[in-house]
Amino acid sequence: MPELKDHTTLRLGGPARDWVTATTGDALVEAVRTADEAGTPVLVLAGGSNLVVADEGFDGTVVEVASRGISVAGDTCGGAFVTVQAGEVWDDVVARAVEDRWIGVEALSGIPGSTGATPIQNVGAYGQEVADTVASVRCWDRVASAYKTFFAADCGFGYRTSRFKQDPGRYVVLEVTFQLPLGDLGAPVRYAELARTLGVEPGGRAPARDVREAVLGLRRGKGMVLDADDHDTWSAGSFFTNPFVDPADLPEGAPAWEQPDGTVKTGAAWLIEHAGFGKGYGNDRVSLSTKHTLALTNRGDAATADLLALAGEVQRGVLARFGVWLVNEPVLVGCDLPVPSA
Repeated sequence: MPELKDHTTLRLGGPARDWVTATTGDALVEAVRTADEAGTPVLVLAGGSNLVVADEGFDGTVVEVASRGISVAGDTCGGAFVTVQAGEVWDDVVARAVEDRWIGVEALSGIPGSTGATPIQNVGAYGQEVADTVASVRCWDRVASAYKTFFAADCGFGYRTSRFKQDPGRYVVLEVTFQLPLGDLGAPVRYAELARTLGVEPGGRAPARDVREAVLGLRRGKGMVLDADDHDTWSAGSFFTNPFVDPADLPEGAPAWEQPDGTVKTGAAWLIEHAGFGKGYGNDRVSLSTKHTLALTNRGDAATADLLALAGEVQRGVLARFGVWLVNEPVLVGCDLPVPSA
């Protein structure tokens, strides 16, 4: 019986009752539709990089997304229209984009997981989001039992969210089409740390190859590039999203990014550290990464229950210190974190 721990970057999670590997979009739809018609719970699984699965596992059918393929259309004026099957490894897509002079995803280098997962979470890092370049997303709608294509304006993209995330389980992403300008220089660098690393001013540009290498270096320094020998990378990436608060509630000294609605986005990592949870906080089973406080890590012999206990401790500590409740970014399967009391 397959174990989910062998298919998630946290290396946590119990057994699945049934397992289907779908190597094409049609096979993916057929597997999900068959399970739905039988009333069987379904877990659609690709890279397992944004997933926390219960120790008890999943009492249903896991459908593994293993579809492959990249097709390219476009011209030098409109850029390249690149359609990627959901199961393609995301970082391989970014590497090819840089090689083929497709601009706009180079700062998303090193992010684990599959391409199909990127629009669900509106994956972002170092000043870029996939929402910047997504042209359309083709899905299977499990409620309507129909294929649907959503253009970017209809995807409901926001900070780490989308219509696909807001209606969990309804849409199975089959392929994503990106519109990517052509050139050697990457998109304008909007993230201060990356700009400093590249030696350019914020808003300046650098060769896309240099941007990719700089991002990979920064991510490795934070334990955010998968490495089987480095337990700091046995994680689901950033475990908490950056919260949005009223300016009057912003802790003194906390980072702040003003939002159009009048709120400010502040740094979850700053709140965690200043609430007393430093790098490496935890025990020999689970801890915050020794390189980055936003990552909760499996030190090699953990259970999902251990990880959730640490996450809850961090949430309660930040709430007590700053009155801010941190929200988890990974999807929880068969397990829950507490919600703040009223």
